[in-house]
Amino acid sequence: MKVFVAGLNHRTAEIDDREKLAFNGNKLVEGLEKFKNLPGIKEAMILSTCNRVELYANVENIAEASESVKTFLSEYHNINRDHLNKLLYIYDDIDAVRHIFRVTSSLDSMVVGEPQILGQFKSAFEIAHKHKTTGMLLNRLMSKAISVGKKVRRETRIAEHAISVSFVAVELARKIFSDLSGKVSMLLGAGEMSELAARHLVNNGVKEVIVANRRYERACELAKEFNGRPVAFDEFLQEMVRADIVICSTGAQHFILTKAQVHKVMKERKQRPVFIIDISVPRNVDPEVGDLDNVYLYNIDDLKDFVDKNKFERQKEAEKAEQIVEDALEPFLKWMSSLDSVPTIVALRDKSAEIKQEELIKLLNKFPELGEKEREAIEHMAAAIINKLIHPPTMALKENGEDRDTLIAAIRRLYGIDETESKEK
Repeated sequence: MKVFVAGLNHRTAEIDDREKLAFNGNKLVEGLEKFKNLPGIKEAMILSTCNRVELYANVENIAEASESVKTFLSEYHNINRDHLNKLLYIYDDIDAVRHIFRVTSSLDSMVVGEPQILGQFKSAFEIAHKHKTTGMLLNRLMSKAISVGKKVRRETRIAEHAISVSFVAVELARKIFSDLSGKVSMLLGAGEMSELAARHLVNNGVKEVIVANRRYERACELAKEFNGRPVAFDEFLQEMVRADIVICSTGAQHFILTKAQVHKVMKERKQRPVFIIDISVPRNVDPEVGDLDNVYLYNIDDLKDFVDKNKFERQKEAEKAEQIVEDALEPFLKWMSSLDSVPTIVALRDKSAEIKQEELIKLLNKFPELGEKEREAIEHMAAAIINKLIHPPTMALKENGEDRDTLIAAIRRLYGIDETESKEK
């Protein structure tokens, strides 16, 4: 059993490529099932966020899995294979486990310490578990990864010095408007990131929050939380005329704001400046909107220029978090290593039980006059002998020594357990 990771993130791929390779909505479940059925993939999970797309698996052969995943991603997303190779990173075994732990601890995030990734990871795991694409190895690994992420939050102050995407969005607004008091903001989408953005906006003096969401009930809930006003999603363009700040974070797979629409809004606003930040992936605002006069459009990649704030303090806490990750690695890797010997242990026990049963039948058939007590005594003695004989090799197989593979091979040969038999067990 080997842990395998293939992925791309904000460091290896621009937003255009992350959009093309994202697994959103129904694509996640469909892609997950196709991924699980690839040659060499025993267990599977997909994490797809605005900043990363990662495929996690339990595999027999890393090279085979790597080839299968690259072909799958290229064909499923219709992306050139050579270009894809430039975007992807591949990790296996200890590097894969360490990477997953760092992801849940937000150490691999664009903004170190940001809070969203742990929830996104848990959601991805729940979906994979629900659709039965994970098993013993990934279930244990992902549960441990979530535990490590929680421990980092509990035992370090990394989140206190984080700059979330939503926080950076508000800081950008402050740079454009200097003073946010009296400004009107609009949230297109009512998810977690929109909620965080609204909280920062209100804390910085924004006087009104307008919330537009496809599910109107959710818009009402969020608007009520900030004494704002909900609007029907198909009416947001009319309301946008009043908005100075627009935070767009929806699950739409297409542009919901075009250049022509915003041009019309700006005419009605009499060219008063408007700040639009699109934190959706795929993007929901046509990039050409940014060409309009007095329109300040930013997407999620633009936030990279603003993530160095509090860098020194975050770095100190990040070092503590890295140590938590390293401390969690050894016990998990020992457990994972022990899995290699499980098929041989099971096969050894089964083989011994078969031999015991065969010999008991022969003996008892020779002495049919034996009573029930005598038979039970003989069976008990045979079981005791077998157990004592296989106890030392079983204990040796459970140890985490460097010679484990040699020991497994020796026991298979000594006890006549072939490779196929042990794998079937």
